[in-house]
Amino acid sequence: MDHLSALEDQSIYILREAFNRIDKLAMLWSIGKDSNVMVWLARKAFFGHVPFPLLHVDTSFKIPEMIEFRDRIAKEWKLDLIVGQNKAALAEGMNYQRGRLTCCTALKTEGLKALLAEHGFTGVIAGIRRDEDGTRAKERVFSPRGLHSEWDFRDQPPEFWDQFKTSFPPGTSLRIHPLLHWTELDVWKYIKRENIPLVNLYFSHGGRRYRSLGCAPCTMPIESNAADIDEVIAELENTRISERSGRAQDKVSEDAFERLRAEGYM
Repeated sequence: MDHLSALEDQSIYILREAFNRIDKLAMLWSIGKDSNVMVWLARKAFFGHVPFPLLHVDTSFKIPEMIEFRDRIAKEWKLDLIVGQNKAALAEGMNYQRGRLTCCTALKTEGLKALLAEHGFTGVIAGIRRDEDGTRAKERVFSPRGLHSEWDFRDQPPEFWDQFKTSFPPGTSLRIHPLLHWTELDVWKYIKRENIPLVNLYFSHGGRRYRSLGCAPCTMPIESNAADIDEVIAELENTRISERSGRAQDKVSEDAFERLRAEGYM
Protein backbone atom coordinates (compact mmCIF):
# COMPACT_ATOMS: atom_id res chain seq x y z
CA MET A 1 0.00 0.00 0.00
CA ASP A 2 1.32 3.46 -0.89
CA HIS A 3 1.76 6.23 1.67
CA LEU A 4 -1.37 8.24 0.77
CA SER A 5 -3.58 5.15 0.79
CA ALA A 6 -2.26 4.21 4.24
CA LEU A 7 -3.04 7.72 5.53
CA GLU A 8 -6.49 7.55 3.98
CA ASP A 9 -7.26 4.17 5.55
CA GLN A 10 -6.23 5.32 9.02
CA SER A 11 -8.29 8.51 8.78
CA ILE A 12 -11.35 6.61 7.57
CA TYR A 13 -10.93 4.18 10.48
CA ILE A 14 -10.82 7.13 12.93
CA LEU A 15 -13.94 8.69 11.42
CA ARG A 16 -15.88 5.43 11.58
CA GLU A 17 -14.71 4.80 15.14
CA ALA A 18 -15.86 8.28 16.19
CA PHE A 19 -19.25 7.79 14.54
CA ASN A 20 -19.65 4.42 16.25
CA ARG A 21 -18.61 5.61 19.71
CA ILE A 22 -20.02 9.13 20.01
CA ASP A 23 -23.75 9.79 20.21
CA LYS A 24 -23.86 13.44 19.24
CA LEU A 25 -21.15 14.08 16.65
CA ALA A 26 -20.35 16.99 14.34
CA MET A 27 -17.47 18.08 12.10
CA LEU A 28 -15.88 21.52 11.97
CA TRP A 29 -15.58 22.96 8.48
CA SER A 30 -13.28 25.96 8.15
CA ILE A 31 -13.45 25.81 4.31
CA GLY A 32 -9.66 25.47 4.18
CA LYS A 33 -7.77 22.72 2.37
CA ASP A 34 -7.45 20.46 5.44
CA SER A 35 -11.13 20.54 6.34
CA ASN A 36 -12.08 20.00 2.69
CA VAL A 37 -9.91 16.87 2.71
CA MET A 38 -11.59 15.82 5.95
CA VAL A 39 -15.08 16.20 4.46
CA TRP A 40 -13.93 14.25 1.41
CA LEU A 41 -12.67 11.44 3.65
CA ALA A 42 -15.98 11.41 5.52
CA ARG A 43 -17.84 11.00 2.24
CA LYS A 44 -15.59 8.06 1.37
CA ALA A 45 -15.95 6.57 4.85
CA PHE A 46 -19.76 6.61 4.65
CA PHE A 47 -20.25 5.80 0.98
CA GLY A 48 -20.91 9.28 -0.38
CA HIS A 49 -22.93 10.58 2.56
CA VAL A 50 -21.74 12.57 5.58
CA PRO A 51 -23.93 11.27 8.44
CA PHE A 52 -23.33 14.17 10.85
CA PRO A 53 -23.67 17.97 10.62
CA LEU A 54 -20.86 20.26 9.50
CA LEU A 55 -20.28 23.31 11.70
CA HIS A 56 -18.94 26.59 10.41
CA VAL A 57 -18.19 29.39 12.88
CA ASP A 58 -18.70 32.56 10.85
CA THR A 59 -16.81 35.54 12.26
CA SER A 60 -18.29 37.79 9.51
CA PHE A 61 -14.70 38.61 8.49
CA LYS A 62 -14.05 35.63 6.21
CA ILE A 63 -12.80 36.27 2.67
CA PRO A 64 -15.89 36.39 0.38
CA GLU A 65 -14.57 33.63 -1.89
CA MET A 66 -14.57 31.28 1.10
CA ILE A 67 -18.25 31.83 1.86
CA GLU A 68 -19.19 31.40 -1.81
CA PHE A 69 -17.26 28.12 -1.91
CA ARG A 70 -18.88 26.94 1.35
CA ASP A 71 -22.42 27.51 0.15
CA ARG A 72 -21.81 26.00 -3.29
CA ILE A 73 -20.10 22.81 -2.05
CA ALA A 74 -22.63 22.33 0.77
CA LYS A 75 -25.38 22.31 -1.84
CA GLU A 76 -23.52 20.10 -4.33
CA TRP A 77 -22.53 17.52 -1.71
CA LYS A 78 -25.86 17.71 0.16
CA LEU A 79 -24.16 18.56 3.45
CA ASP A 80 -26.05 19.30 6.65
CA LEU A 81 -24.44 22.68 7.29
CA ILE A 82 -24.93 24.59 10.56
CA VAL A 83 -23.54 28.13 10.64
CA GLY A 84 -22.95 29.76 14.02
CA GLN A 85 -21.99 33.31 14.92
CA ASN A 86 -21.34 35.27 18.09
CA LYS A 87 -23.88 37.94 17.21
CA ALA A 88 -23.74 39.59 20.63
CA ALA A 89 -20.00 40.22 20.33
CA LEU A 90 -20.38 41.52 16.78
CA ALA A 91 -23.22 43.80 17.85
CA GLU A 92 -20.88 45.28 20.46
CA GLY A 93 -18.33 46.01 17.73
CA MET A 94 -15.89 43.17 18.28
CA ASN A 95 -13.12 43.14 15.66
CA TYR A 96 -9.37 42.58 15.32
CA GLN A 97 -8.60 46.18 16.28
CA ARG A 98 -9.49 45.30 19.88
CA GLY A 99 -6.63 42.81 19.85
CA ARG A 100 -6.33 39.74 17.71
CA LEU A 101 -6.38 37.28 20.62
CA THR A 102 -9.40 39.06 22.09
CA CYS A 103 -11.16 38.95 18.74
CA CYS A 104 -10.33 35.27 18.11
CA THR A 105 -11.51 34.32 21.59
CA ALA A 106 -14.82 36.15 21.19
CA LEU A 107 -15.69 35.32 17.60
CA LYS A 108 -14.15 31.87 17.18
CA THR A 109 -13.70 30.23 20.59
CA GLU A 110 -16.84 31.60 22.24
CA GLY A 111 -18.76 31.28 18.98
CA LEU A 112 -17.85 27.60 18.78
CA LYS A 113 -18.68 26.95 22.45
CA ALA A 114 -22.11 28.51 22.00
CA LEU A 115 -22.75 26.45 18.89
CA LEU A 116 -21.81 23.20 20.65
CA ALA A 117 -23.94 24.05 23.68
CA GLU A 118 -26.94 25.02 21.57
CA HIS A 119 -26.99 21.69 19.73
CA GLY A 120 -25.61 19.48 22.49
CA PHE A 121 -22.71 18.00 20.53
CA THR A 122 -20.42 15.81 22.64
CA GLY A 123 -17.86 15.06 19.94
CA VAL A 124 -16.37 17.39 17.34
CA ILE A 125 -14.16 16.32 14.44
CA ALA A 126 -11.47 18.87 13.55
CA GLY A 127 -8.91 18.96 10.74
CA ILE A 128 -5.74 19.87 12.62
CA ARG A 129 -2.29 18.39 11.91
CA ARG A 130 0.70 17.98 14.22
CA ASP A 131 3.11 19.55 11.75
CA GLU A 132 1.22 22.86 11.67
CA ASP A 133 2.33 24.16 15.05
CA GLY A 134 4.18 23.00 18.15
CA THR A 135 0.99 23.31 20.20
CA ARG A 136 -0.91 20.95 17.92
CA ALA A 137 1.96 18.46 18.17
CA LYS A 138 0.81 17.86 21.78
CA GLU A 139 -2.64 16.72 20.66
CA ARG A 140 -4.18 13.23 20.61
CA VAL A 141 -6.48 11.73 17.98
CA PHE A 142 -9.27 11.38 20.57
CA SER A 143 -8.72 14.38 22.82
CA PRO A 144 -10.91 14.97 25.92
CA ARG A 145 -12.02 18.52 26.71
CA GLY A 146 -13.23 20.09 29.94
CA LEU A 147 -16.73 21.21 30.83
CA HIS A 148 -16.31 24.44 28.86
CA SER A 149 -14.26 22.96 25.96
CA GLU A 150 -10.94 23.87 27.60
CA TRP A 151 -7.95 21.72 26.65
CA ASP A 152 -5.44 20.52 29.26
CA PHE A 153 -2.45 19.53 27.15
CA ARG A 154 -0.72 18.17 30.28
CA ASP A 155 -3.44 15.55 30.80
CA GLN A 156 -3.97 13.65 27.55
CA PRO A 157 -4.44 9.87 27.16
CA PRO A 158 -1.54 7.86 25.68
CA GLU A 159 -2.03 6.60 22.13
CA PHE A 160 0.47 3.87 21.31
CA TRP A 161 0.38 1.74 18.15
CA ASP A 162 -2.85 3.40 16.99
CA GLN A 163 -4.74 2.23 20.07
CA PHE A 164 -7.16 5.07 20.78
CA LYS A 165 -9.02 5.61 24.02
CA THR A 166 -12.66 6.24 23.13
CA SER A 167 -14.34 5.51 26.49
CA PHE A 168 -14.58 8.49 28.84
CA PRO A 169 -16.80 9.42 31.81
CA PRO A 170 -20.32 10.68 30.98
CA GLY A 171 -20.37 14.37 30.12
CA THR A 172 -16.87 14.37 28.61
CA SER A 173 -16.55 16.37 25.41
CA LEU A 174 -14.17 15.04 22.76
CA ARG A 175 -12.27 16.53 19.85
CA ILE A 176 -11.38 13.99 17.16
CA HIS A 177 -8.47 14.64 14.78
CA PRO A 178 -8.41 12.29 11.78
CA LEU A 179 -5.67 14.28 9.99
CA LEU A 180 -3.32 14.56 12.96
CA HIS A 181 -0.74 12.25 11.37
CA TRP A 182 -0.77 13.98 7.94
CA THR A 183 1.65 16.69 6.76
CA GLU A 184 0.93 19.74 4.63
CA LEU A 185 2.61 18.01 1.70
CA ASP A 186 0.50 14.86 2.24
CA VAL A 187 -2.64 17.01 2.10
CA TRP A 188 -1.67 18.60 -1.20
CA LYS A 189 -0.64 15.31 -2.79
CA TYR A 190 -3.94 13.77 -1.69
CA ILE A 191 -5.88 16.74 -3.09
CA LYS A 192 -4.14 16.15 -6.41
CA ARG A 193 -4.79 12.40 -6.39
CA GLU A 194 -8.46 12.75 -5.47
CA ASN A 195 -9.13 15.97 -7.42
CA ILE A 196 -10.67 17.62 -4.35
CA PRO A 197 -12.17 21.09 -4.95
CA LEU A 198 -10.52 24.07 -3.23
CA VAL A 199 -10.97 27.79 -2.85
CA ASN A 200 -8.87 29.31 -5.64
CA LEU A 201 -7.16 31.64 -3.13
CA TYR A 202 -4.61 28.86 -2.60
CA PHE A 203 -3.21 29.52 -6.07
CA SER A 204 -1.13 32.46 -7.25
CA HIS A 205 -2.79 35.63 -8.51
CA GLY A 206 -0.36 38.41 -9.38
CA GLY A 207 2.55 36.71 -7.63
CA ARG A 208 0.79 36.06 -4.30
CA ARG A 209 -1.29 33.23 -2.89
CA TYR A 210 -2.71 32.12 0.45
CA ARG A 211 -1.09 29.18 2.15
CA SER A 212 -3.50 29.20 5.09
CA LEU A 213 -7.01 30.70 5.11
CA GLY A 214 -8.73 32.56 7.92
CA CYS A 215 -10.29 35.96 8.54
CA ALA A 216 -9.44 38.60 5.93
CA PRO A 217 -7.88 41.16 8.33
CA CYS A 218 -5.63 38.57 9.98
CA THR A 219 -4.54 36.29 7.12
CA MET A 220 -1.92 37.49 4.67
CA PRO A 221 -0.94 35.92 1.33
CA ILE A 222 2.64 34.89 0.65
CA GLU A 223 4.80 35.71 -2.33
CA SER A 224 4.41 32.81 -4.74
CA ASN A 225 4.02 32.03 -8.42
CA ALA A 226 2.49 28.60 -7.77
CA ALA A 227 -0.62 28.69 -9.94
CA ASP A 228 -1.66 25.04 -9.83
CA ILE A 229 -1.39 21.99 -7.56
CA ASP A 230 1.83 20.66 -9.10
CA GLU A 231 3.52 24.02 -8.62
CA VAL A 232 2.29 24.27 -5.01
CA ILE A 233 3.70 20.80 -4.26
CA ALA A 234 7.03 21.70 -5.85
CA GLU A 235 7.15 24.91 -3.81
CA LEU A 236 6.43 23.10 -0.54
CA GLU A 237 9.14 20.54 -1.20
CA ASN A 238 11.67 23.38 -1.17
CA THR A 239 10.50 25.71 1.60
CA ARG A 240 11.35 26.01 5.28
CA ILE A 241 8.80 28.77 5.98
CA SER A 242 6.03 27.93 8.46
CA GLU A 243 2.60 27.22 7.01
CA ARG A 244 0.95 29.63 9.47
CA SER A 245 3.45 32.43 8.87
CA GLY A 246 0.64 34.50 7.37
CA ARG A 247 -1.61 34.19 10.46
CA ALA A 248 -1.41 37.41 12.48
CA GLN A 249 -2.76 35.96 15.74
CA ASP A 250 0.13 33.49 15.92
CA LYS A 251 2.58 36.41 16.12
CA VAL A 252 1.06 38.22 19.09
CA SER A 253 3.21 36.31 21.58
CA GLU A 254 5.19 33.09 21.70
CA ASP A 255 2.40 31.16 23.44
CA ALA A 256 -0.55 32.96 21.84
CA PHE A 257 -1.80 29.99 19.85
CA GLU A 258 -1.44 27.62 22.80
CA ARG A 259 -3.49 29.94 25.01
CA LEU A 260 -6.21 30.16 22.37
CA ARG A 261 -6.42 26.38 22.06
CA ALA A 262 -6.36 25.83 25.83
CA GLU A 263 -9.52 27.96 26.04
CA GLY A 264 -11.31 25.90 23.38
CA TYR A 265 -10.12 27.31 20.05
CA MET A 266 -10.12 25.01 17.02
